[in-house]
Amino acid sequence: MPAATPFALPARRGFTLLEVLVALVVFAMAAVVLGSSYLNVLNTYEVAARGMVVNEDFAFARDLVLREPNREKLEQGGEFETVGGRRARWSVEIEATTIPNVFQVAFACELADPTRPEPERRTQRFTVLRPTWVVDTAERDKLKEEVKRRILELQGKLKQP
Repeated sequence: MPAATPFALPARRGFTLLEVLVALVVFAMAAVVLGSSYLNVLNTYEVAARGMVVNEDFAFARDLVLREPNREKLEQGGEFETVGGRRARWSVEIEATTIPNVFQVAFACELADPTRPEPERRTQRFTVLRPTWVVDTAERDKLKEEVKRRILELQGKLKQP
């Protein structure tokens, strides 16, 4: 065994100050990244929950429109207060199509929330079959005859002009 020299370095038994500082910096950066990720997840859950409530309010307004048999009443529009204290205002534009009793509906709804500066607006177009919305029965009968003529032409039972 070699003899110990008086100039030999003592054995290392711990970390240097620089190593401890580097470890603390790495730990702090990881904590910041994980914390911000957690906050992003919480914010996403909040936005999704708020979006579901808003979608339910719009769906309710659209359902009111789809269930109403009176065209004049629909064309006046309407508004109601939702369960969450928001105010929903809706309107429709109804257009006849070339098919009897079938109408194109342009539905617009605005949802005002007291906690938000701007109301949320949505529009939707859909086609509905509503015999009760017919204003001019003579026009409807004319459309029926035209559809009947086109069907007979397609079936080959009527010659094209």
